[in-house]
Amino acid sequence: MVAAMELDMRLLVVEDERDLLEALAQSLREAGYAVDEASDGRTGLYKAAGTEYDAIVLDLMLPGMNGWELLRELRKSRKTPVLILTARDTLPDRVKGLDAGADDYLAKPFELPELQARLRALIRRTTGQATPILEIGEVAIDTAQRTVHKGGESVPLTPREYALVELLALHRGKLVTRTMIYDHLFDDSGDTLSNLVDVHVANVRRKLGKDFITTRRGEGYQIDG
Repeated sequence: MVAAMELDMRLLVVEDERDLLEALAQSLREAGYAVDEASDGRTGLYKAAGTEYDAIVLDLMLPGMNGWELLRELRKSRKTPVLILTARDTLPDRVKGLDAGADDYLAKPFELPELQARLRALIRRTTGQATPILEIGEVAIDTAQRTVHKGGESVPLTPREYALVELLALHRGKLVTRTMIYDHLFDDSGDTLSNLVDVHVANVRRKLGKDFITTRRGEGYQIDG
C-alpha cells in the first residue's frame, strides 16, 4: 500500500525563528497536515483564538507576547491541544508551561518523528480515541502508520483522500460539514472555492465502497457504523 502520510488535521505553528518555522511548516505539510503559521505572539493568539485548530505547536520565547501569555489568554476561550516547543528545558519552565495550560512539552533540539508522534497522541486524546486503530466495518484505519485496509487488504489512498477518511472516521456517526472539511484539509493557501472535496469523496467511495461515506445533501458528509 501507498502510505497516506499523517493526520488530516489543521495545525498552527507559532515560532519566531524564521528558518525553523518554515522547516516545521513544510515538513508537517509534507506529512499531510494543513498548517498555518505565526511568527509572533499576538499574531499567534489572533489565529489561535479565531480558528478551530486540532493542535498548536507553540514556542515560548516570542516577540510581542510570549508563549506563556499567549497560552493563558487562549485558555480563556479555547481548549485546543497545545504542544510547547522551546529551548527552555528547565524544570521550572516545564512546570510553568504545563500550569499555564499546555498539554505536552518538547525541548529543542528535537526530532521531527517525535514531534509528529506527540501531535498524533494529543489529537487522539482530544477526540477520545485511545488507540491508533479505527475500525469501521471491514475498513481499518491506522492513524499511527497512516494506512487503510479493507477486508485485510491494503487500500492505496492519496494524502488528501486519507485526510478525508480519517476526519470523517474520527467523527463517525456525526455530520461533518463542508466548512469543517475545508478548514481541516486546507490551510490558508488552500483553494476552498473548488470542488476538490466532491472529487475526494468520489475517489474514496470508489476505493472503499459507495456506501462508506453518506451524503447529507446541503449539509455535509458522515461515516456511520
